[in-house]
Amino acid sequence: MITLGSDIGGTFTDFVEVDESNGHVEVYKCLTTPGDPSQAIEEGVKTLTSRQGRTAAAIDVMVHGTTLVINAVIERKGAKTGLITTRGFRDVLEIGREKRFDAYDLQIEFPEPLVSRDMRMEIDERMHATGVVLTPLDESSVCAAVRKLIDSGCESFAVCLLHSYRNPVHERRVREVIQQMAPAIPVTLSSDVLPEMKEYERTTTTTLNAYTKPVTSSYLTRLEQRVKERGFTGELLMMQSSGGINSVAFAREFPIQIIESGPAAGTLGAAYFAQLANLDKVLAFDMGGTTAKLALVEDGRATRTNDFEVAHVHRFKRGSGIPLRISVVDLIEIGAGGGSIARRTPVGTLQVGPESSSAVPGPACYGQGGTDPTVSDADLVLGYLDADHFLGGRMKLDKSAAESAIRLALAEPLGITTEEAAFGVHAIVNENMASAAKGYVSEKGENPKSCALVAFGGAGPVHACDLAARLGIETVLIPPRAGVAAAFGMIVAPVTYDAVRSRRTLLDKLTPGIIEEIQHEMRRECAERLPRTVNPAELAYEYSVDMRYVGQGYDVNAALPQGTSSANAVAAMRASFERTYLKLYGRIFADLPLEVMTFRLSASAKRRVVDSGSVGSPEHGDGKTGTRRAFCPRKRTWIDFTVHSRAAIAAGVKISGPAIVEENESTTVVPSGGEVCADAHGSLIIKLAR
Repeated sequence: MITLGSDIGGTFTDFVEVDESNGHVEVYKCLTTPGDPSQAIEEGVKTLTSRQGRTAAAIDVMVHGTTLVINAVIERKGAKTGLITTRGFRDVLEIGREKRFDAYDLQIEFPEPLVSRDMRMEIDERMHATGVVLTPLDESSVCAAVRKLIDSGCESFAVCLLHSYRNPVHERRVREVIQQMAPAIPVTLSSDVLPEMKEYERTTTTTLNAYTKPVTSSYLTRLEQRVKERGFTGELLMMQSSGGINSVAFAREFPIQIIESGPAAGTLGAAYFAQLANLDKVLAFDMGGTTAKLALVEDGRATRTNDFEVAHVHRFKRGSGIPLRISVVDLIEIGAGGGSIARRTPVGTLQVGPESSSAVPGPACYGQGGTDPTVSDADLVLGYLDADHFLGGRMKLDKSAAESAIRLALAEPLGITTEEAAFGVHAIVNENMASAAKGYVSEKGENPKSCALVAFGGAGPVHACDLAARLGIETVLIPPRAGVAAAFGMIVAPVTYDAVRSRRTLLDKLTPGIIEEIQHEMRRECAERLPRTVNPAELAYEYSVDMRYVGQGYDVNAALPQGTSSANAVAAMRASFERTYLKLYGRIFADLPLEVMTFRLSASAKRRVVDSGSVGSPEHGDGKTGTRRAFCPRKRTWIDFTVHSRAAIAAGVKISGPAIVEENESTTVVPSGGEVCADAHGSLIIKLAR
């Protein structure tokens, strides 16, 4: 079994190929092709297969992650979408929650709805919250609405009727009418995408799925065609935002599920190597060319959430984006990557990001036409990167161009030296990430000092130790092939599907019969939407429930222990809710009644993957290749760093900082006072001085 993982990032596209018969791993990294990302995928497949002297026909499974969906939303490059809704609910997208995310901003702005008002049509029907039909569906109003949208150039239909999560019969009939009148135009039903209460979130999630459906389908068709031309005949799977994988057919129908596929995969890779190193609580830190992502991992499992926003009008301001109710790996993402652009602000200070130079034109040192100073330019000037060793020597960096960009745009206007400006860029981007990490971890009821840091991505290992020091973290783990860890995460990801059902009821009135009925319904849906190659006997089910005290406006998700019977489910729900609530808020209210809002089920099947951590390290030796003058962030001065080849470091050998460990896809910087040691699985374990 040969499995290939491919991850499209903002700057680079990463590949990892694992031969599961012997654990042999091949990696490749190339610049992303923004005009058509599938071109970079074809290049990677061609290069990897040619190295082995074979064609893509030898690849059994290909797992793919892409930023296509999120980019289509941010750049507003999706399909012209028409929304059909219950009469009186045309403006749900603009009314929203009727809350201001900033009470003191007099010029407050909200994201523009993906569907303009002239493309939102009302029809006559009404469903009660219990699923009882109050007003029968008027099919003449449906035909009139569909005709208006077709005449207006509708390219994708979204159907979101009131309380359809309880009874989808009207939505399904609307789909039949649309397919009769416009069989070539795709249709998205809210009862398929999100059978869950909360009208605003259900509508935004449905419209976003419809908005990105045509562009996703077109891209996946091109991708399939390109890899087939290379000889690939195996199974193509897509990485989901939830941290699992599913079929291409599923991604075509529900592109909303792959909106954050890349970041989720990186977190899985971090969790895999954290478990091998016996680290039970880690902060996964992924720093690539465009963004940095941070996620909490406990006991080898990434935390997940169903409350997610995209396309924020104001970065870091909750409520300023488009809300989605899908299962995603709970992470924070900030504009801090190797390509993040540094600028002098009008008030004479230094700012780094969130704008990025991306793959085109890229940082000044890439020699692709970029002239703005970036984080990668600063890292090169500070001596952390080897201009002749980048990507294993396949891509030469231009140090003089980096120095010139920093000097002209930053150093001279600020009245400081080029080196001072470069370290300012490095320090500011690290402090930005540290500030975001502190807030993120605190919201989870944790302290960053109690975590280890697992750093990956092309730029992650360069910045990991300084970031850890700012967070009070003393242990840093750099997994093997850290620069392509997200692509590796796709290979170890399980096949998953998440089902949801809203059933608002008091906990004390919940019966075993109701619980069994809901669970059976969700299991049937999982069986229908998982790839056909999955053996039902291998599926593992995890149940959880969204609950709250009666009168509260927000829910808390409480997991049910494995093996909980329906007879004991009510008591288990209460106990799990109180544990979770106590951890988040520090108190519980034993005398207040509880109500259940939504049931959730995650079905997963682990894929057979051999231990691919070993990199075939030598029996002895520290891999030292020389020394290099670089700026030590701990001592704040230029000193000599020993330089080591990661592939030549034997397991158990300890190397004292200051040291730089180089590999083809990334570089690890160990400051003074730090000590690094390679473990048996190829990970670098760094212990930092207090």
